[in-house]
Amino acid sequence: MPQQRFPKVEILNITPHFIQFILSETDTSMANALRRIMIAEVPTLAIDLVEYAENSSVLNDEYIAHRLGLIPIRYTPEGSLKGGDCHTAFLPHRECVCFDRCLRCSVEFELDVNFDKFNPTRPDQERDLPLTVTSRNLISNNTLVAPAHFLSEEEQDESHDEGISIVKLGPGQHLKLKAFARMGISKEHAKWCPVAVATYRFWPIITINQEACNMLTLEQKQELVDACPDRILELDEITGNLVAVENAYEMATFTEDLKVAQNAMKKRPEDDDFVRVVQSTDRFVFSVESTGAMDAEEILMSALRVLKDRLNYLAAEVEKLKD
Repeated sequence: MPQQRFPKVEILNITPHFIQFILSETDTSMANALRRIMIAEVPTLAIDLVEYAENSSVLNDEYIAHRLGLIPIRYTPEGSLKGGDCHTAFLPHRECVCFDRCLRCSVEFELDVNFDKFNPTRPDQERDLPLTVTSRNLISNNTLVAPAHFLSEEEQDESHDEGISIVKLGPGQHLKLKAFARMGISKEHAKWCPVAVATYRFWPIITINQEACNMLTLEQKQELVDACPDRILELDEITGNLVAVENAYEMATFTEDLKVAQNAMKKRPEDDDFVRVVQSTDRFVFSVESTGAMDAEEILMSALRVLKDRLNYLAAEVEKLKD
């Protein structure tokens, strides 16, 4: 019988839109499952239907609908500031008992921008420029749901627009529509994907053979330090020994040049390596960046919930087969 495992999560870095953590005491099957769930099975809201009243812009209806669908829609639970998991607040559209749509399965956004009406309110130096319609112009009928205009305050400060650009309007042009956001998962369409990046790397195990290194000169040790492009080694200023840098786990990705350099220093090919770098098989460094639809922390928690639900379902089905 396989040995029971108790996976652990250790947070290294966390911000509203980014999280880096270590998943340990498990194997690649669990790491891959967690990564794929974050990408494809965490439910979010996205615009899925657009009804046009007027569109005299340079872009056709389908193009604008596609751009609207890719705007991250953020659900913020009442009493919270985090972009959270919407699975308890909304029903999947196909499971709702309503005839077409309702507040339980969809969120309605209205957009009505007329260049000729809006232009007189702009500063004098901007009135000859096209008017940019952004996600700020989408008005939601649900106070807990709104477009995620920016990932952070830094991004907002650097942006030239007030939100995510949708289309530019010129004199005489008018865009009026209703857009309906529904809950879904990225397995159905990429617009429901909550992550921009979800990757993991194997934790590097760096072993320094001090006994063998004592046979090297300081110049040779420095050559080993310089040979590795990732700069995972340094010389101790007091002892002159080779040591791994403090954040070596973040940088150890390519060590082939280090192998070549130390092979050239060996007296015999069968001699032990001075420095050995191998990948851990039970420790993984995850990096997850949100699109803005959910906080990165909430994406991780939601993915763990989905994984737990799937395992519970599998266990129930196995018990049925036993009966």
